[in-house]
Parts: sequence; structure tokens; C-alpha cells
Amino acid sequence: MSKPVSVLDVMAAKGRRKVVEVTAYDYPTGLLAEQAEVDVVLVGDSLGMVVLGYDDTIPVTMEDMIHHCAATVRAAKTPLVVCDLPFMSYQVSVEQACANAGRLMQEGGAGAVKLEGGRDFAPHVARIVKAGIPVQGHLGLTPQSVNVFGGFRIQGKSAEAVRALIDDAKALEDAGAFSIVIEGIPVEAAQLVTEAVSIPTIGIGAGVATDGQVLVMHDLLGLFERFVPRFVKRFGETAQYCREALIAYRDEVRDGTFPGPEHTFHMPEGALDGFDAS
Repeated sequence: MSKPVSVLDVMAAKGRRKVVEVTAYDYPTGLLAEQAEVDVVLVGDSLGMVVLGYDDTIPVTMEDMIHHCAATVRAAKTPLVVCDLPFMSYQVSVEQACANAGRLMQEGGAGAVKLEGGRDFAPHVARIVKAGIPVQGHLGLTPQSVNVFGGFRIQGKSAEAVRALIDDAKALEDAGAFSIVIEGIPVEAAQLVTEAVSIPTIGIGAGVATDGQVLVMHDLLGLFERFVPRFVKRFGETAQYCREALIAYRDEVRDGTFPGPEHTFHMPEGALDGFDAS
């Protein structure tokens, strides 16, 4: 078994190699991530859309995150497992943020937590880190702010916006974040943010200039088909394969070819001698 990936390993990767991060939400997807030897597994609140069927991440609760994180870490033993703090689990106060981050560690088994926001949430990050909990930041298109943005819109498209992103990234770094996800921004902006901080940036819809990449597993596998963001590359067509398998199962059940002899158990010879079913 490979040595488990630590926060220090992720930080040391900057400038040396790309960090590979992927979402997972349960034991089966956690096991796939483990077997693929990725660096970081994110138990993201995106589970609200791809697993629970919500339109966005807003309805996801702490109980949802704890439940899915605990299932994922049972399989993902080698990657660093990061778990999202969901909407309104950290925004109210620094104390609330620290307490809920602790729950994700104690009850969910996470190795680190992630929260959205920049300078406004630097005190929250600092307090969580002081409590001994590693924090991954998240800037740019932050899904929990979708109603403020007016939808899932690309951020960082002006010089002023890039300056704000850089200031936010530096504030998160100063607060003790070990890495920062930057989502849905132009590649030029992503490069400037990446160069401005000494901690790794993990891009999603931010081009190739970041220190690593993260994708939703269900997107890259082609398992989630409701919509496909432009920045997603589908590395497989899993949903189609699953449909074909289910249709084949349906047809064999209906025509009586499944189960066949090789799937069937029999009683020992003579076991029913003298048996009367009347």
C-alpha cells in the first residue's frame, strides 16, 4: 500500500508536479479514487446535485456531508480526504465554523475541510487551522453563492476582479490554508493567482496554469448527464454502459434466460425423497 498523502505532501507539490484531486461521495467512488492513486479526494457538497438530485448545493446539510464523508473514507485510505463545509455551516460565526469543521473530522473522518470565500472568511480559516484542522480554500465561482452571482457564471473577467482574487488568495494563505480551489475563471486570471501565492491552486474550469486539477467524478466518468459544464472532459461514458447492462438484465429476466444453470443452486440428491407437499 502506498504511503497516505498528507497536507505537507500536497503543499510540497507546488512547482514540482500537478496535484490530482477528484470528488467521491461514498464507498464505491472512494474505492475507485483509491485504486486510481489520486492525491486528494474531495467529498464535495456537489453531491447535492449529482447524488441527491437537487438543483444546486444550497440544500446540503452537515448531516449529509458527515454521512457521505464517513462512507468515502472507509475506502479512500491513501488519498488525503477533504470534506466540504456546506452552506450556512460556517458563515454565521468563527465559532460555528470551527465547531462544524471539528464534526467533519470527528464524525466524518475527514483529513481536512474546505470552505468557500476569501478575505471575509480568513478569520474562520485561521481559527479552524489553529484548532488543528487543515483547510482548503475555494475562490472564483463559489457554488454556495450561486444566488448572489445570478447563476453559475464565470468570475474574474476584469482587472479589478483579478486583483480581488489575488487579495483573497493571499488572505487565505496568510490564514493558514494549505491549498485553494479556484473555479470558473479565465486561464489568465488563474495563472496570476497561482503565481501570487506559495500554496497550490487546484483548478476546475480555470485552465491548465494551476498547480492541479479537480473534477467531479460523476462528470468525468460520464455518469451524470443532466448537464455537462464546458470545462468538463468526459473520460468515459459510464451511464451508457450501465443502461446497456440494465437493459440486458431486464430482457434476460423477461425471457427466462436469467438466471441460468450456472447461477442456480440445487438440493443434494435424494434430499426430497418421501417429501409430501400436500
